[in-house]
Amino acid sequence: MTPLREAVVLPALFLTVALLGGFRVAATIQFVPPSLTALILGVLLLGTLTRGGILVPQFLMHGGRSPFENVSGGIVLFTLFAASGQAVNLVLPDRGLLHAAFAVFFFCQLMTMNAAGADRSGLLRSLLVLLGSLFVLRYIVVEALYAPDGGVLHRLLTTLMSGATLGGVAYQPNSPVTGYVAFVALALYVVGLVMLPKEGLMSLVVQSGRPGDGGPPARPQLDGAPSSGDVRGIQASPTNCTSTPPRAGGTLTRSSGASSS
Repeated sequence: MTPLREAVVLPALFLTVALLGGFRVAATIQFVPPSLTALILGVLLLGTLTRGGILVPQFLMHGGRSPFENVSGGIVLFTLFAASGQAVNLVLPDRGLLHAAFAVFFFCQLMTMNAAGADRSGLLRSLLVLLGSLFVLRYIVVEALYAPDGGVLHRLLTTLMSGATLGGVAYQPNSPVTGYVAFVALALYVVGLVMLPKEGLMSLVVQSGRPGDGGPPARPQLDGAPSSGDVRGIQASPTNCTSTPPRAGGTLTRSSGASSS
């Protein structure tokens, strides 16, 4: 991951999601902070991202990085947590029975993803389907049911339910602008998850062999260690050295080959 992406792009994306996630347009324009339920589900979502390999905290903060790099990685993690809480807050109704029902559904889906043990790409697809489904349920189905002007879906369901009322389930409808803002925020959140560093980007051993040449990659060697060719040469032509015991008052002599008589 490039320094520009870590220090500028990812924090800017996640901060934008955190700001847009609380944007509500009804009778007035409001900024809604994430609820306690959304924050708890955001923490569980971060755990799911870590388990699936989408988020690898060791690539953002570890002892081998400088203090400034660790601060940059910590900012990415903090903004990711804020964006996760607001992304969950976007797809949950603000209060009431619908808020509890959507929260329970989101929690069950997260537990299912953790139990499935999907890889990075599989978890990204599952998360995209989950956020998209909740977005459609809240900003299309529920908004149509509780629209003040009574949309087609509201009239159809009222006819099918034969006079049943939805008055027991309270919901405050929003302006259509809120749905567009929520769509942009969720799209930016998914883009930010895709841009997080992957597990295979940091290689501990640099391979000198080119991919596709058919041969295995070259093994790293220590400085001063003999190559495989040198070892074979040493084994193929051993030196036949014999040593004679030292004479009295002399030094050790070495002769190559047969000793002379």
